[in-house]
Amino acid sequence: MRLDLSLDVADLTAAIVDIESVSGNEKELADAVEEALRALPHLYVDRVGENVIARTALDRAERVVLAGHLDTVPLNGNLPSRVEGGRLYGCGTTDMKSGVAVALKLAATVIEPTRDVTYLFYDCEEIEAERNGLRRLAEARPELLAGDFAVLMEPTAALIEGGCQGTIRVEVTARGARAHSARAWMGSNAIHTAAEILDVLRSYEPTQPVVDGLEYREGLNAVFIRGGVAGNVIPDECVVTVNYRFAPDKTLDGAEAYLRELFEGFEVKVTDGSSAARPGLTHPAAAAFVAATGAEVRAKLGWTDVARFSELGVPAVNYGPGEPTLAHTKDEFVEIPLIADCERRMRAWLTS
Repeated sequence: MRLDLSLDVADLTAAIVDIESVSGNEKELADAVEEALRALPHLYVDRVGENVIARTALDRAERVVLAGHLDTVPLNGNLPSRVEGGRLYGCGTTDMKSGVAVALKLAATVIEPTRDVTYLFYDCEEIEAERNGLRRLAEARPELLAGDFAVLMEPTAALIEGGCQGTIRVEVTARGARAHSARAWMGSNAIHTAAEILDVLRSYEPTQPVVDGLEYREGLNAVFIRGGVAGNVIPDECVVTVNYRFAPDKTLDGAEAYLRELFEGFEVKVTDGSSAARPGLTHPAAAAFVAATGAEVRAKLGWTDVARFSELGVPAVNYGPGEPTLAHTKDEFVEIPLIADCERRMRAWLTS
C-alpha cells in the first residue's frame, strides 16, 4: 500500500492507521513510509531494519529530531479506521499514528526548514525493550540520532510533556522455614513476614519533586506477589515485586539505592529498570520549541523513549495530538482538530 503525503493530515492519519502494524509486523508500513520519503528530493533516506530515517542537509546551525514509532498494540476489533463526530477511531490513532502523520506531512512540505531536521520512524516500541528500534539504532547507528533537541510524537493532547519518569522493578523476598501446617510453630511463615513489606508500601507517601520547573509525582507499588508450597505446608519464601516510578532528580542507581534502604533487612533483586530523563527545557532549542508552539508545558508522568535521547545527550520532550488516556484501548480515537493544530504549531516552529 502507498502513502499519499499530499493528503490532508487527518486523511493521512487514517491511511496510516489502516496499514496494520502490530509490534513485529511493521514491514508493510515501514515500506510505505520509506517509499513516500524517497520520493522527496530534499531528504536523504536510510533504512535500518524496519526503521526509516530521513534527513535534511542544509548546513543549518541546529539539528532537531522528530521521532515516532510505527507499531501498535494488538488489534481489538478496531480496524479499519472510522470518523465519527470530529474524531478518528482506530487502533493506533492516538498512540501514535496521528503523530507519525504530522511528522510525515512536515517532512513532505517543509522543504527548507530554518533548522536541519531528522525524521525518524521506528519499530517495536510497544513490546520488550530489547527489540525497541530506537534502542537498537542508538547502539548500532547513534550518528542517525544526533541532534540538539528531539520531539517524540507521543500522545500528549497537544501539550508539551517534559522529560519522563524512570522506572525500576525489584523483587523483595521474605524468608521463613517450612513446616507441616498442623505444626506451624515449628516453622516460620514467609507470607506472614511479607506483611512487613506491604506495610512499607502502605505507609509510603508519594513525593512530588520539582525538576526544571515541572512537578512530577512518584509512585511505589506492589505489582505481583508469589508464595506458597502446598495446602498443608508453611511457606519458606514469599516474593513481592515492587515497581518504583521515580522523578528525574534521581538516577537509576539512586533509585535502586533508595529501594534497598527502604526494604532493609529483606533480599532485594533488581529485575529491570530504565532511567528517567530531565525536561531539558532550559536548552535554547527546547525553549524555542516551547515559544514557537505556544503549548502548555507539564511533566511526563510515565516513561517514554525521550530517556533514550537523554542518554545520548539530546534534550527531548513529548508532544503529539493523541490523548494519552485512550492509548491501547478498544475505542481509541484522536480528535481530528488536534492533528491539524499540532501540524500548524510544529510548522511554525520549523519555519520560524
